Amino acid sequence: MDPNVRPETMERITSPELAQAFIDEQIAAVRKQVGDKKVLLALSGGVDSSVVAALLIKAIGDQLVCVHVNHGLLRKGEPEQVIRVFKEELGANLIYVDAVDRFLGKLAGVADPETKRKIIGKEFIDVFAEEASKLEGIKFLGQGTIYPDILESKDGIKAHHNVGGLPEGLDFELVEPIKLLYKDEVRVVGKALGLPDNMVYRQPFPGPGLGVRCTGAITRDRLEAVREADAIFREEIDKMDPTPWQYFVAIPDVKSTGIKDGKRYMGWAAVIRAVQTKDAVTAKSVEIPWTTLCTIRDRIIAEVPGINRVLWDFSDKPVATIEWE
Repeated sequence: MDPNVRPETMERITSPELAQAFIDEQIAAVRKQVGDKKVLLALSGGVDSSVVAALLIKAIGDQLVCVHVNHGLLRKGEPEQVIRVFKEELGANLIYVDAVDRFLGKLAGVADPETKRKIIGKEFIDVFAEEASKLEGIKFLGQGTIYPDILESKDGIKAHHNVGGLPEGLDFELVEPIKLLYKDEVRVVGKALGLPDNMVYRQPFPGPGLGVRCTGAITRDRLEAVREADAIFREEIDKMDPTPWQYFVAIPDVKSTGIKDGKRYMGWAAVIRAVQTKDAVTAKSVEIPWTTLCTIRDRIIAEVPGINRVLWDFSDKPVATIEWE
């Protein structure tokens, strides 16, 4: 049986009872796989890696070492939030790595989305290998891979940095306890593990981060514009009840003509996107009230340097994927 194929007989996890059964099963499996060795976990602060962290803490306790890599592609305030929540509030064994210059240097001038994803994935692995070399007993790499990641990589839709195994010669064995779960199941398991709602129901964020929302070759000024516009958009959409499953801003590498201070002004277009889905395999665009759209438009154009227009992407998946790259 292919370990990366979800069995047809596997019941969908929809209740606390089913979640607990899954947790118990995975705790036993992790303990059997890991033994007395240590696991290095890539902790982004997103739903998937947070659930894996909570599950591994239950399974192996202080044998887990969490690593949070700031690659410069995170949302506004995210590195600070991860440190506060996981290190200060949850007491996790957390290592913070500032790798902004390293990642952005490798990505400079690279426009192809698959190449960008692979560069980000390789740098992640390299960073973890370097951190592991500083520690004793690290034999395993934990990852928050989920089933849609595997499906999209297998079908050639897009590469995921956490799918496809590790490069030859890298002495890690993967620990991926939720790799056969869909996103809705991950949330049910997170609730059963006792994680707070603001973590369990946090909207998804791609492994390559803003790197797939700053389309084309990444520049620092456009990356910062994505980060600031995204923060404004999320602040306004958070006022909706209920909030969509996922909502974000992408900025393509295209400029258009505008007018500022009575002069011609070339600026980027911020593309806003909000979708509702159950499992991320298909998704429907969410209706945003006109008054909310106007507020978002006015704030982004006024507050974010370099942006002169706001576009609304209300495409469904399929044909459009949720992310732009």
